[in-house]
Amino acid sequence: MNIRKTLVAVTVAAVATMTAACGGTGSSGSGGGSTLTVYSADGLGSWYKSEFAKFTKDTGINVNVVEAGSGEVVSRVEKEQSNPQADLLVTLPPFIQKADKSGLLQPSGADTSGISPDLVGPGGNYLPIVNNALSFIANPGANPQPETWDDLLKPEFKGKLQYSTPGQAGDGTAVLVLLQHLMGKPAALEYLGKLQANNVGPSSSTGKLQPKVSNGELLVANGDVQMNLGSIKDDGSKFTIFFPAMADHSRTTVALPYVAGVTKGAPHAEDAKKLLAFLISDDVQKTVATDALGIPVKDAIAKASGGSTDQNTPTGLLEGVQMWTPDWNAVLIDLDADVAAYQKATGS
Repeated sequence: MNIRKTLVAVTVAAVATMTAACGGTGSSGSGGGSTLTVYSADGLGSWYKSEFAKFTKDTGINVNVVEAGSGEVVSRVEKEQSNPQADLLVTLPPFIQKADKSGLLQPSGADTSGISPDLVGPGGNYLPIVNNALSFIANPGANPQPETWDDLLKPEFKGKLQYSTPGQAGDGTAVLVLLQHLMGKPAALEYLGKLQANNVGPSSSTGKLQPKVSNGELLVANGDVQMNLGSIKDDGSKFTIFFPAMADHSRTTVALPYVAGVTKGAPHAEDAKKLLAFLISDDVQKTVATDALGIPVKDAIAKASGGSTDQNTPTGLLEGVQMWTPDWNAVLIDLDADVAAYQKATGS
């Protein structure tokens, strides 16, 4: 799994290799074709490696991947508007909605048949490529293992708990949004104020927290299902994945898809549109559950790949957990004010 660190560019061609961990370097694209650039929230590195190699083999178009945090990739596209570098942007909500409302995207022309219309942006400016959900991870040495939101407030987790920062990281923003949904905004802020006593501090990257939980530096952190399962599979990470429960024992999580859009002024817009169409094609979507460890965005393929109770699969992990999909446009409207209120409540 690629860990959410610094921006690292990797070119993926038919003969190229890409290090799956820590955003390692790879060889330059070859074959004489054009090279398009993808700015992506990290977490899909292993899947990108295999699928982009197929795309290059089929089309002769090389793919250069730049991975960072969800907010960071959008910020970079915005800063480069006078000289666009990215062709395709992949990030999490509400950052993809922010990019669209900021005029950073253009119509993709993609055939979104079979994908829930609720997940597709106006004019097809953005669409999901892998469905996913918020999760938490715990080191096996945490005793007892946390099960509820209240458990995270226990003194044994002081200095041993960390979550990515709302407003900067997609998963961290999802923590705030979920708690607002479960508790209401005032109670969510009160809870997060109490949780701050245990929190190590801010983190713009969720992926950075995975190795810290695995090696015991942290006992608890937030994450997402796809990234956490991939880290266990690819990196041998040692942690359990859980969904904190409310007092009534109900467990709820946030749907948190990877969403892609062709950037405004993309140097290789037509190639980017071809890549996006490729990523949502049936053949590629059939690899999402097994190779990306996510949930296919095409409903029929997701249904066909579901039903597993294996805890090493997304459907197995999510059994018995309520999946909530926010109105991300409404979230975006209040996001700046909500993040400011969060910062005040936590003193961060």
